Amino acid sequence: MAHCGSSGPGYKSPLDAMKGPREELIYVPCIYRNTGINKPDYLATVDVNRKSAHYSQVIHRLPMPNVNDELHHSGWNACSSCFGDPTKVRDKLILPCLISSRVYVVDVGTDPRAPRIHKVVEGDDIKEKCGLAYMHTSHCLGCGDVMINTLGDPEGNGKGGFVLLDAETFEVKGNWEKKGQAAPFAYDFWYQPRHNVMISTEWGAPKAFIGGFNPDDLAAGHYGHHLHVWDWKTHTRIQSLDLGDDGQIPLEIRFLHNPDAAQGFVGCALSSSIFHFFKAKNGKWAAEKVIQVPAKKVQGWALPEMPGMITDILISLDDRFLYFSNWLHGDVRQYDICDTRHPKLVGQVFLAGSILSDGPVTVLDDPELQHQPDPVIVKGKKVPGGPQMIQLSLDGKRLYLTTSLYSGWDKQFYPDMICNGSVMLQIDVDTHNGGLKLNPDFMVDFGKEPHGPALAHECRYPGGDCSSDIWV
Repeated sequence: MAHCGSSGPGYKSPLDAMKGPREELIYVPCIYRNTGINKPDYLATVDVNRKSAHYSQVIHRLPMPNVNDELHHSGWNACSSCFGDPTKVRDKLILPCLISSRVYVVDVGTDPRAPRIHKVVEGDDIKEKCGLAYMHTSHCLGCGDVMINTLGDPEGNGKGGFVLLDAETFEVKGNWEKKGQAAPFAYDFWYQPRHNVMISTEWGAPKAFIGGFNPDDLAAGHYGHHLHVWDWKTHTRIQSLDLGDDGQIPLEIRFLHNPDAAQGFVGCALSSSIFHFFKAKNGKWAAEKVIQVPAKKVQGWALPEMPGMITDILISLDDRFLYFSNWLHGDVRQYDICDTRHPKLVGQVFLAGSILSDGPVTVLDDPELQHQPDPVIVKGKKVPGGPQMIQLSLDGKRLYLTTSLYSGWDKQFYPDMICNGSVMLQIDVDTHNGGLKLNPDFMVDFGKEPHGPALAHECRYPGGDCSSDIWV
């Protein structure tokens, strides 16, 4: 499952990946920071094999050696970018830490059902060699290195740089970007070598978001609204696209999976919009808003208008569907993107969120809904928080999701989830006509963990997926 024959890790093409084996395990980081439980974060292994007696259960927990790391996103030592190299094997999961700036390298190859720590890269080593901190997105590169972007400098100011790790020794090699080229802010990035390009996004300065969201920090310029275009070969920033008020806090970015494609999408959290970015005829990159989730006028909430808060997006491996989550409004959406400039809504399901009919918020004006959605109960538990990180099966037929965003914002927006833990759910996807339907037989309740309720974040399959694999 970790590699395919003697051709190296991953798959030859995105369409080949869609024919890969059905997922049986999911790795998900679980966080205790900001919960009041003084225990290390851990990596949970979840059984998603419908034929297993342990289906939709945590079958293994790997605690990290330290507390208050804030595990967040994850990546691989090798992926489809290394396809064709028989010396490469996808057998190490890379776990960057958002707060401690450590990187844990986890061996998932020796026993995929019981991962173990392989190496710890200390945050001090990264700070000393790169002048960077607050580790976020990890991608494996075709050259054999692992690249992790950072959200700030060691003092908590915004600084969008990139750390290179040797994928064999996991030693810190230094910065990817040329000196003086770091972006003002960062969050996510995606590269497309056939167009000699990488594009990165912006969250905000760590010192602004670390304790929660304050609207005054937005007005003070501590949050971003730009896409940064990089020359892949020279490691220099060549263009910055200002998305303006309609593109506040652009988070997850996805190129189309076709490595020849010169376009993709980015989800802007605070503005609740989706921008389509593309290479224009003049060779420059451009972006246009193609989806807008309207804010709802509310009473009983922190502000008079509530944004949808798009926190994660995915594109199916055949580049046919776009998916995203509205963490505050509580729904997951599916769009047909055969016409990338005019996405068409074809699926939607409400799961949780801040506008439920039994909650403290009253919706006064809603351009989309006639009634506030009812709470969703799965296997006897009300779904807490809102749909957040999403992961699609290789064949595109199952969408998994968790409900925690970041412990500091979870505590602010969904305090009940701190007490009761987050969950993992699974949605069945209609890949012919479009459509989403919650699977009532699947829920992983992280409120019942041995050391107390935990906050589960990003999902990864041992064989790769549509947000970690890049084709070159």
